[in-house]
Amino acid sequence: MSTRDDLLKVLESNRDSFVSGSDIADELGVSGTAVWKAVNALRKEGYVIESVTNRGYRLSPDSDVLSYQVLSEKLADKTRDGRIRLEVFDSIDSTNNVCRDKAALGEKDGFVAVAANQTQGRGRRGRSFYSPDNTGLYMSILLRPSGFDARQALRFTTMAAVAVSEAIEEISGKPAGIKWVNDIYMNGLKVCGILTEASFDLESGNLDYAVVGIGINVFEPEGGFPEDIRNIAGAVFTRDDSQGANARASLAAEIIRRFFGYYEGSSSGSADYINKYRARCIVIGRDITVLSAGASPASAHALDIDDECGLIVRYEDGRTETLRSGEISIRF
Repeated sequence: MSTRDDLLKVLESNRDSFVSGSDIADELGVSGTAVWKAVNALRKEGYVIESVTNRGYRLSPDSDVLSYQVLSEKLADKTRDGRIRLEVFDSIDSTNNVCRDKAALGEKDGFVAVAANQTQGRGRRGRSFYSPDNTGLYMSILLRPSGFDARQALRFTTMAAVAVSEAIEEISGKPAGIKWVNDIYMNGLKVCGILTEASFDLESGNLDYAVVGIGINVFEPEGGFPEDIRNIAGAVFTRDDSQGANARASLAAEIIRRFFGYYEGSSSGSADYINKYRARCIVIGRDITVLSAGASPASAHALDIDDECGLIVRYEDGRTETLRSGEISIRF
């Protein structure tokens, strides 16, 4: 590792206290000048490093920089054996694009791309996804399960929705619910969108690979959200919340850990995530509007979620249907 990486590791392990420059230099086997240069390099990347004469350096408790070093340490039990492989970016066009490119080069199941900023983030139906710098968390997971068809591939979105909502509650201490099929809401506002893209083998019809993309508004952006989404977009943490150190890295690690727990469990027949999805779905028992391509919006009542996470609805004429795709709107 570089002096910069070694220094970050020392500061991370001593967050509650200052460490003198000479002690750091001795521990890393470098000069005091090298330590000073590494501190400045980290500061340029956005790390808040406090320095006090005769006391040394300390990583500020409020510092929240999404880095490979921090994230890999939080997932050490998963990354050590190569089950999960991480790549972390300050900025990228799209983490889904990274995973798709990796898949084309033969990357195996379990690769995860994480970014602090996206320049070309996208949501469902090709819509752009608002991805401001240093306030969000954007990640994509590459999966290559064997023998999955298109319908089974829908499970990944379900697993991700449960993993994200549980992780948000674990890290923030605030409740999060799922709006069918792929959005996470807090206090009536959308804080996360999930987009699953897949490639299929034309001969067998089975899944070649799937990419599960997750975009989360972790903090409120400076100046608030853009006018066109201000009434529907929210963030996990408001400006008045105490987030703790490395909130985004902690949230990313928790999501990854929980998602792969459900993913690996499903290979042995466990479907525990479906009941959790159903319990967290915030549209069941409420009036909704069904938005289907090529059809007029239709009023309906959401009755239940089936075992494949289809939404069972009853229209005003009494007819029932199980939705497998499309969108719904609901007034909170």
